Amino acid sequence: MKMGKRMKFCSQCGTEVERLIPEGDNRQRHVCPECRTIHYQNPKMVVGCIPLWEEQVLLCRRAIEPRYGLWTLPAGFMENGETAQQGAARETWEEAQARVEMGELYTLFNLPHIDQVYLLFLSRLQSLDFGPGSESLEVALFDESEIPWDELAFPVVKETLKLFFADRSTDSLRLRSGSILRVSEHPRRYRTEVF
Repeated sequence: MKMGKRMKFCSQCGTEVERLIPEGDNRQRHVCPECRTIHYQNPKMVVGCIPLWEEQVLLCRRAIEPRYGLWTLPAGFMENGETAQQGAARETWEEAQARVEMGELYTLFNLPHIDQVYLLFLSRLQSLDFGPGSESLEVALFDESEIPWDELAFPVVKETLKLFFADRSTDSLRLRSGSILRVSEHPRRYRTEVF
């Protein structure tokens, strides 16, 4: 069974941790032999937007690794003390200097190979006043025919946009959920399960 990133020291007392299955549990955890603290590691929540202006979608070209120079939807890790919607709006501001009116959750994707869960919300740009934030090289609006499909940074972005344009063409936007799974023998290949 996969275990998250290797932890070395207890954050409570500084003692080197052990990996073992605590009593009453069913999987390995990092456990401090001194203070007995069990350190649980859980998936990271990534929240973001599908910012819309009329028929166009706003994308950001990444100025950071991973996937420097490729296009993505504005998204990032949710912070403690904020809702998923607040985090998605914050990330859109940080990456695209864009203010959005938040809409409904559109996609929820599990990425177990990197311990992440993506929540992407439909949103409307409040104005055309946007530009690259510190994590973006450029920001632009795209019609469906202009989407740089071969230059999208992440499988979850490509899958979300494919679903969005297909659903929009039939006027049937609805919550989509699924998993994006790495094909083990090909580290850059993925298969998608949509429920």
